[in-house]
Amino acid sequence: MTTPLDDAHAAMEAAPDDDNARLTFHDRIASSELFLLLTKEPERGGALDPRLFDTSEGRFVLAFDRLPRLNEFADGGAPYAALPGRTLVQMLSGQGIGLALNPGVAPSSHLMGPDAVTWLAETVADAPTEAEEVPQDLTAPKGLPEQLLTALDGKLASAQGLARMAYLTGVTWKSGAKGHLLAFIEPAPGAEGALARAVREALVFSGLEAGALDVTFFPASSPVSARLARVGLRFDIPKFEPAERKAPGSDPDVPPRLR
Repeated sequence: MTTPLDDAHAAMEAAPDDDNARLTFHDRIASSELFLLLTKEPERGGALDPRLFDTSEGRFVLAFDRLPRLNEFADGGAPYAALPGRTLVQMLSGQGIGLALNPGVAPSSHLMGPDAVTWLAETVADAPTEAEEVPQDLTAPKGLPEQLLTALDGKLASAQGLARMAYLTGVTWKSGAKGHLLAFIEPAPGAEGALARAVREALVFSGLEAGALDVTFFPASSPVSARLARVGLRFDIPKFEPAERKAPGSDPDVPPRLR
């Protein structure tokens, strides 16, 4: 059975000159949970010790988008850490180490060199500028590329519990500046940064890195929220459903470190 990472890789391979396909594949890497092959089980609070492989193309760690794929590569059970792709590339960034994805066990087998890893880490680390003005006028959004709307829909669908919903509108600020606004309603405490980064990633991975999209946050009781609901394109954000996770590297209270 193929995975979303397999599908994105196949689309990129079928259209090597299509920048959108390439960006979508890298977005999938950043958004996926990856299973990093380790040399040994980490101690609680200790650093991760990934298995390193030296090749003619450089040094790589190995990660898989499905645990059975890691087990197939390792010919049985092996120590691993489960962590988001964006976290893994940020840990590797600047260390001269590349990322080998699903090597030899899946259609999405792919080598990311150190430069590509650093680029992806820097991309997902950026955040857009949050709007601080009060909107003067709100209108239905117009003229936005379909790939951006698709990217936003995917990003916000994975932002479980971070806000109740979001509205995309056209906006005129009191300064007279015009643009587009993505307004989050009832953000969870402290979630503003994560939501802003998700919007930034949607812009970058839809090929619109230079595009402008203001981000702001409102309580449901705000009069602006009612205006947004009348004219905005609504994105529902799923409620958070906690799940038991015991894999090394998956404890949010014990952030992983590379040895």
